[in-house]
Amino acid sequence: MTFSASAADPLTVYSYRQAFLVEPILEKFTEQTGVDVNVVFAKDGIAERIAREGRLSPADVVLTSDFSRLMELVEKDLVSPVNSSAIDENIPVQYRSPNHDWYALTMRVRNVYSSKERIGKIDIDYEDLASEQYKGKICTRSGKHPYNVTLVASMIAHDGEAKTKAWLEGVKANLARKPQGNDRAQVLAIKEGLCDIAIGNSYYYGKMMMDKNQKSWAEAVYINFPNQQNRGAHINVSGMALAKHSPNKDNAIKLMEFLTSNVAQGMYAEVNMEYPVKADVAPSELVASWGDFKADSLPIYKLAENHQAAIKLLDEVKFDL
Repeated sequence: MTFSASAADPLTVYSYRQAFLVEPILEKFTEQTGVDVNVVFAKDGIAERIAREGRLSPADVVLTSDFSRLMELVEKDLVSPVNSSAIDENIPVQYRSPNHDWYALTMRVRNVYSSKERIGKIDIDYEDLASEQYKGKICTRSGKHPYNVTLVASMIAHDGEAKTKAWLEGVKANLARKPQGNDRAQVLAIKEGLCDIAIGNSYYYGKMMMDKNQKSWAEAVYINFPNQQNRGAHINVSGMALAKHSPNKDNAIKLMEFLTSNVAQGMYAEVNMEYPVKADVAPSELVASWGDFKADSLPIYKLAENHQAAIKLLDEVKFDL
């Protein structure tokens, strides 16, 4: 696939994704098209910023690190539909908006990690996290973090709000400590004996294995793909959207097409240990070594339908208190 882009002002990307991952990919796009790309990086607040800027916003494309961030953009009416056969060919229907106003770029599994020493490798469902056998053994980051909000949204999609609320209450009762830290901190807590089970995204396991200071954390746990005997493991995604008031829409769409290409998808896989969303691009050798798994076939847009309900349930259960 070739990417011809017309001469124009530089594109502006607002990115929740970190510079080490995004910059090499965007540099490759500039190399192929001659279109420069300026990036604004932020940990939070991008939706609020675009809303505040209104029609004068310079944002062309927004890159998000998770699905909840995509939903925030949609719910605030900050994105515009994209008409691109190239993107539609590259991104499976399951991983894009029916309205073409957002697309997944990479996938990660919301895994359950288990202590090698105290628990061993396990065949576990998310539902099991509320079981009495894990009383006082579970660690997790904040329930209100986007990664966990999306997991709760998937539980609602499968089990309904009443059962999901009861499940959340059960998981809360099984926590070894108040939710805190990031996903890697949960694996460290297992290593230090603070808990035996933790919830975390798959790509962090790879990143810890590649970090000389954190490799021992990863070596203390097994990575387990949940719900393998039934619906499959929950998939969260990073994604992209065209900003509603993009001043350079034609080239912005060219960039979005490039991000779904084999070149960019391969870079995502190798640099950040994520699963490419494009079916014919292989994961990195390290990620592939974890083995095949069954993914939940629930279309990602179904998570959007339960996004606000998930937040509401987490508030009702007072999960972080």
